Amino acid sequence: MQSNTQKNNLQIQYDVIVLGAGAAGLMAAITAASRNRSVLVVEKSNKIGKKILMSGGGKCNFTNTSIEFDNFISQNPHFCKSALSRYTAFNFIKLVEKHKIEYEERKDHQLFCIHSSKDIVNMLQKECSASGVEIIKDTDVELVEVLSKKEPEKPNYLLKGSREYLKKSETFEAKSESLIVATGALSIPTLGGSDFGYKLAKQFSLSLVKPSAGLVPLMFSDFLKPIAEFLSGLSVNVEVSCQKKSFKGGLLFTHRGLSGPAILQISNYWNPGQEIVVNLLPDLDASKELQKEKKGNNKLLLRSFLSNHLSKSLVLELQKIWWPSISESSIQDISRKDLIKIGSLLNHWVLKPSSTEGYRTAEVTLGGVDTSSISSKTMEVNCQPKMYFIGEVLDVTGHLGGFNFQWAWSSGYCAGLVA
Repeated sequence: MQSNTQKNNLQIQYDVIVLGAGAAGLMAAITAASRNRSVLVVEKSNKIGKKILMSGGGKCNFTNTSIEFDNFISQNPHFCKSALSRYTAFNFIKLVEKHKIEYEERKDHQLFCIHSSKDIVNMLQKECSASGVEIIKDTDVELVEVLSKKEPEKPNYLLKGSREYLKKSETFEAKSESLIVATGALSIPTLGGSDFGYKLAKQFSLSLVKPSAGLVPLMFSDFLKPIAEFLSGLSVNVEVSCQKKSFKGGLLFTHRGLSGPAILQISNYWNPGQEIVVNLLPDLDASKELQKEKKGNNKLLLRSFLSNHLSKSLVLELQKIWWPSISESSIQDISRKDLIKIGSLLNHWVLKPSSTEGYRTAEVTLGGVDTSSISSKTMEVNCQPKMYFIGEVLDVTGHLGGFNFQWAWSSGYCAGLVA
């Protein structure tokens, strides 16, 4: 049926068309099809679930067993509550276990596949096949029209575009009663990130919360840039703060600046021009510790003592900027004032990023379709019957750790229940 649909350029009527074969779109399709709805999923790239495949270092951090509503960022912090309560992490775990996928719990309640992210994609594909979901790839939707405007409560959506089929480009047309927009957003364009969902929202007079790159490495153009380049590849456990938000975790020095889990988390709260504060010794009051060592007549050089707590290469770089004139003095010979100052810097290193790495490496997009126009229970557009927005295209962004996938599963499920 699928190939004939495309070869003959026929307009085929479906109950539901889903735009986007990512996590949210596939979950919506499976849920709608389980209600005996005829479902077509339209994917513009050559693979389904591309973001799933690359996530979690190829192991897919598919959910988190400790979901809190404040793990999500939105102009309306209450919007996500209904969907996340109706389809929980444990609902998804049940599906994973049904398919006998082996998984493990890592730090901070994060769940990962033991073998491969492909296990999750294969699971979703099997569920689609079992429920009769039709999927077409390499298809660009260029136009969405509403037919039957005389009966607004019974819309009929007409989609037009083009499709690569058997190495040839041909026209694509299909109609549906319901339309689910699961096109993702701007992050990682090489995996299919685009602004199509935003354009569609504007077409139907929906407002947008200004999008920006989220869960993204930070770049520097000041003194830190050569330090980061030199230390590239080094990871340190730190606490990073910005705008009254703090995250503990790994900080990774890169050729461009800073990355790692703690930096990605704080990037969601950082705005251009703002500073971040890095605590290099989050479990230690460095000033107190250094004064204690001085009282104990510690004859070690400061760099030797700190190398017990931090990487030697990092300590040597810090020495160049914080205590170059007393680098050969032992702790007992350094003044109490200097030790307090150095300790304070270790616990409160103020840095000013020049920018983020942008959408190219961002794991998510902050902002998106304003949730004030969307039903939090069904994901339906308030002023446009039978049109739904789900997943990353909406102004809902999770923290790092499986939260964005859970939002995809939950929002997709809620739309699929009614579409």
